[in-house]
Amino acid sequence: MRVKAIALVLVLLLPGFAAQADESRRAGILEIIGAQLEAFQRDDAPAAFAFASPDIQAMFGTPDKFLKMVAEAYQPVYRPRAVTYLDLIEKNGRHVQRVLFTGPDGKQVLALYMMARQPDGSWRIAGCVLVDSTGQAA
Repeated sequence: MRVKAIALVLVLLLPGFAAQADESRRAGILEIIGAQLEAFQRDDAPAAFAFASPDIQAMFGTPDKFLKMVAEAYQPVYRPRAVTYLDLIEKNGRHVQRVLFTGPDGKQVLALYMMARQPDGSWRIAGCVLVDSTGQAA
């Protein structure tokens, strides 16, 4: 699975693949990511977990396990000093929002949020891959 995530990162970083999605779609996606980041700041595991896709929820099982994983493996996302939303990439019906984080240690990392449209039309976060400044999966 990690190999697929790294392959996805490489494909998304290649020039010419970025396509601008319409602003209402992007606004909806940014709202979900922002709300999850706010939930992380409050250590509100149930709220943060609610923004994850059903597949991610099934993988972790409980909000507390999910929050623990984020706190341990995604420090720049869990406790960012700064957040900058970059472009939304759409390719073959898949949507990936790029977000630049400055972590608690002051280092910058690029997060690639894979988004999943739900049957009711809402968006959920279907995965997040961190890429360091050299373009390698973090």
